[in-house]
Amino acid sequence: MIVRIMGEGQVKLDDSHFIELNKLDDELLAEMESGDEEGFHRTLGALLAAVRRLGTPLPDDALEPSELILPSGDATLDEVREMLSDDGLIPG
Repeated sequence: MIVRIMGEGQVKLDDSHFIELNKLDDELLAEMESGDEEGFHRTLGALLAAVRRLGTPLPDDALEPSELILPSGDATLDEVREMLSDDGLIPG
């Protein structure tokens, strides 16, 4: 799956990594629902770090369609709320 982190670029992630990423996504969703802004920023940073660690960066000149778009690390709670689906940021 091709994942874009807004403002950074794209990475290719193997589907096997989504179990770990979905755990972080569930935690992020719970923090958003409770209004825990500090926890939200901590977990968003951990989610993005995991995507960077587990994924293979695509070259800057690659124009692959992104199957998933994640916010930048400095996104606000409200900005991320607008990006959410019923499953959170990551489907499944």
